[in-house]
Amino acid sequence: MIAGAAAVLAQQNKPLAENFSGATLEGQTIELESLRGKVVVMTFWSTRCAICVSEIPKLNQMAASHQGRDVVFLGLTTDNPTLVESFVKNRPFNFNLLPGSFGVLLKYAERDRAGNLNMGFPAYFVINQQGEIELKATGWDKTNAVNSQIDRLLITGQAKVE
Repeated sequence: MIAGAAAVLAQQNKPLAENFSGATLEGQTIELESLRGKVVVMTFWSTRCAICVSEIPKLNQMAASHQGRDVVFLGLTTDNPTLVESFVKNRPFNFNLLPGSFGVLLKYAERDRAGNLNMGFPAYFVINQQGEIELKATGWDKTNAVNSQIDRLLITGQAKVE
């Protein structure tokens, strides 16, 4: 009984994803809060990050495999829209990109003891249907872990927020 209560308590202590809004390359405004009821996958990336660039095909494949399901993929970058537009001509993403997202990075990055930003790239956040962070991972080849977390959330059918 105590172990079960501890598991429930652990589930209740998931951090809530901080709300933000940002403009896509197409000029559409996306607000995280409006995506409640869906699984949201956020990846922080940069045009100057070789690992990030190598992950694009895997992310595109993952987004395609979840098309038509309650999953939203967002690619956030601090790079400016002009640089991102030029970059995606040769390396397209199959989901929404939000350039100029430094403010969002400030909300999601860890801080070291001196208060400096500490976030590896690429960084992945999987947010459940209730707006809680289920997974946070950084670095090369985290797409399997991200995909497993998405599948788990879709299968367990966490209650949708209406």
